[in-house]
Amino acid sequence: MTAWNADNEASVSDSGSVTVLEGSSFCISSGSGDITSDGGTNGAFFQDTRIVSGWVLRINGSVREPLTAQRPQPFEAIFVGRAKWPGGKFDSPLVVRQVRHIGPGMQDDITLENYAAEPVECEIELQVQADQADLFDVKGGRTTGADDTTRAVRDGKLIIEAGRHGQQRGTAVGARDAEVTTEGLRFRVTVPARGKWATSIIVVPLVNGEAPDQPFREGQLPHHREGVRRHLDWEEGVPRIRIEDASLQDLLNRSQSDLGALRIFDPHHPDRAAVAAGAPWFMALFGRDSLLTSYMSLMVNPNLALGTLQTLAGIQGKKVDNDSEEEPGRIPHEVRLGVTAGLSLGGTAYYGTADATPLFVAVLGELSRWGLSKDVIQPLLSHADRALEWIEKYGDRDGDGFVEYLRPNDHGLVNQGWKDSWDGINFADGTIAEPPIALCEVQAYVYSAYLGRSLLAHWDGDSDLEHHWAAKAAAFKEEFNKKFWLPDKGYFAVALDKDKRPVDALTSNIGHCLFSGIVDRDKAQSVMEHLMSPQMFTGWGIRTLASDMGAYNPVSYHNGSVWPHDTAMVATGLMRYGFVDEARRVALGVFEAAEHFDNRLPELFCGFDRGEFPGPVPYPTACSPQAWAAAAPVQLARILLRFDPVFTRGVVHLAPILPDTVGTFRAENVLLDSSRVTITAKGSSGSIEGLPPGLKLLAQPRPPLAYPPGSPEAASDHAGLNQPGT
Repeated sequence: MTAWNADNEASVSDSGSVTVLEGSSFCISSGSGDITSDGGTNGAFFQDTRIVSGWVLRINGSVREPLTAQRPQPFEAIFVGRAKWPGGKFDSPLVVRQVRHIGPGMQDDITLENYAAEPVECEIELQVQADQADLFDVKGGRTTGADDTTRAVRDGKLIIEAGRHGQQRGTAVGARDAEVTTEGLRFRVTVPARGKWATSIIVVPLVNGEAPDQPFREGQLPHHREGVRRHLDWEEGVPRIRIEDASLQDLLNRSQSDLGALRIFDPHHPDRAAVAAGAPWFMALFGRDSLLTSYMSLMVNPNLALGTLQTLAGIQGKKVDNDSEEEPGRIPHEVRLGVTAGLSLGGTAYYGTADATPLFVAVLGELSRWGLSKDVIQPLLSHADRALEWIEKYGDRDGDGFVEYLRPNDHGLVNQGWKDSWDGINFADGTIAEPPIALCEVQAYVYSAYLGRSLLAHWDGDSDLEHHWAAKAAAFKEEFNKKFWLPDKGYFAVALDKDKRPVDALTSNIGHCLFSGIVDRDKAQSVMEHLMSPQMFTGWGIRTLASDMGAYNPVSYHNGSVWPHDTAMVATGLMRYGFVDEARRVALGVFEAAEHFDNRLPELFCGFDRGEFPGPVPYPTACSPQAWAAAAPVQLARILLRFDPVFTRGVVHLAPILPDTVGTFRAENVLLDSSRVTITAKGSSGSIEGLPPGLKLLAQPRPPLAYPPGSPEAASDHAGLNQPGT
C-alpha cells in the first residue's frame, strides 16, 4: 500500500501545458493540444481516471507547428498550429484549429483551413492511448510498466478498456467518416482551395461498459451542455466589479471566474454546488480547503458555503474505521471517485484531518449572519452538534481539552492540519515534532466552533444553549493562552507534541489564531510584530516558517514558502485586532504579487525576500487555479472594505480603508439575503444601495471583542470568523 503522504503536493506538468476543467473532469495537454504517452502527468481525466493518456495529431506524417494556445473559458481551449504541406512546401498555408471541450468526456473540433489557391490532399492521423490509470498513480508517477489495456474496434469506434480493482474502465473514441483502427483514427481528405475541412472527435468514458449521462455527441454543440450553462449562470450571478485599479479589478474578476470553474456538483443534488480544492490534481471535495474557500468567498456568493456544508454533512462520519480514519461526527478530509482510491485513502472518503470538523461548525455559524433562510440552516444544526461531539470524544484524544491527531494506520497523513507534508511541523531547531500533535490553529478553529454554535443558538432563540457554548469558548480561550503562549519568545507555539512540549517554531499558524480571536488582547501586539518581522513578511506575503528557523527553506512546500490563502487569513487576523496599517500592507503585497502571475494567484510561491528578485519566484508544482488561492483576493478586498453583514442584529457594517492606489471601488450584484446590493467605496468612505428591508448600514467596523465572556452579546456579536477591529 502506498503512503498517501508522498502525494500531498502537486506533480510537475510540462512547461507551457494547457489545462481545461469542468467539475471533476480535466485535461492537461501540451501547448499544441497533443498529449504524449510518455509516463508523464498529461491526459484527460474523468472520475479520477485517465481516459486519454496519448493524443497525437499528425497531418501529412508530421505533428503541427504550434502557433498559439488560448483558454477563453475554463472548460474550453483553442489550439492553432500550422500543418505540413505535402512535399514539404516552405511557409505552409495549411492552418489547423483545434477547439477542445472537457466535461463528461472530451470533444475536439478540428478544422483544417487551406489558404492556398490550389486544393490539397491530406492524410490526417490521430494516435490514441488510454491507460485507464488512477489519478493517484498518475500523480505519483506509478504508471510505468506493461500496458494491460485491451483495444478493439466496435460500432465504428475505438474502444480501449482495462480492469481496475473489480471495475472495468474504458474509453470510446469516434468521429464521422473516420477510418478507425486499433491504433486510432485516420482521415483522407481533399481541402479545397481557400476552403476548409472539419470534423468532431468524441471521447466517451465508460464505467463497466456504461457511458455517463449526457455525454458529448456528434452534432450537439458543447456550449449547450449543463456544465456550460452552470458556468454562464455563475458568471451572471457574481458581483460585477469596477475598480480604478485595473489590475486589482482583473484579479478579482479572475478569482470569481476560477471559483465558478472549481465548483463540483452532487449528482443526487444537482442544485447543490461545493468547491473543489484545485486544478488539476485536487478536483475533489476537500473538507478544510472547501470550507475555508467558501468562507473567504462569502462576498461572491454565500450559497457556495451552503452547498459545501450540505455536501460535507451528507458524508459526515458515522462509524469508527481505522483504515479510512472515519469516526462518528468527523468531517472528511478528501473524497475521491477513482477505482483505486481506496488503496491510497482507505476508501473513497478519507477522514484524516483535525481541522475540517471544527471549521464545519465555525463556517455554519458565520453563514447564519448572511441572511439565509432558516429552512436551509436548521437541518445542518444536528450535523454541527455531531461535529462538536467528535471534538470532545475523538478529537481530544487524551482529555486535556485540546484536539490532537495521530493516524491509526501506516498510510494516512502523518500531519493532519493544513501543513500536511511529512516535515511540516517542527521545532525552532528544525527537529520534527512527533504525534500526537495539537496544532495551535486547530484549537483556534475549535474556539470558533464553540462561538459559532453559540451564535447559532442565539439565531435559533435558545438562550441557555447560547450561554453554554459562549462560556465554553471563554474557558477554552483562557486555557489555550496559558498552554500555548511562549513568554520568552513573545508568540504562540505552533503545536504541543506527544509529550505536551510546546513546539517553538515561529510560523504563520499563529496568524490563524488572530483570525479566530482566540488570542488575548495583551498578546496580540507581540504576535503582530513577529508576523510582520523581516523573518516572516517577505513583502509579497507571510512565510509559512520564519527565515531564522532550523527547517527554513524558501523553496519548500510548508517550511518557508508563501501561500496566498494563509497570508489572507493572517491579514484578516491583523485587521480583526485593529492593526489596520499592517493588514493593508500585507493585502497590497499579495495584490502586487498577483500581477507577476497574470493576476491568477497560484497555490503557493517561494519565500524569497521581495528585494532579492524582480518578482515572486514560482513554486514548481503549485496548482493553478487553486480554490483558496482564488478566494484569497476576495477575502482581502472584504477586509479592506470592512464589509460585514450581521442579519442576526439587523445591521451591515461598511467602513472602508482602501489604499489611494485602489481608487474607487464598486461592486454591483452582491447577494445579501435575496437582495442584490451595490457597494461603493473610496478611501475611508462607502455606501450600499439596495439594502434589504430591516437592515441598517453602520459606517463603522464591526466591534472588537468587548463584552463579558459568556454573555449573549459576546456570542451574538463575535461568533463569526471575520471580526475586524478598530
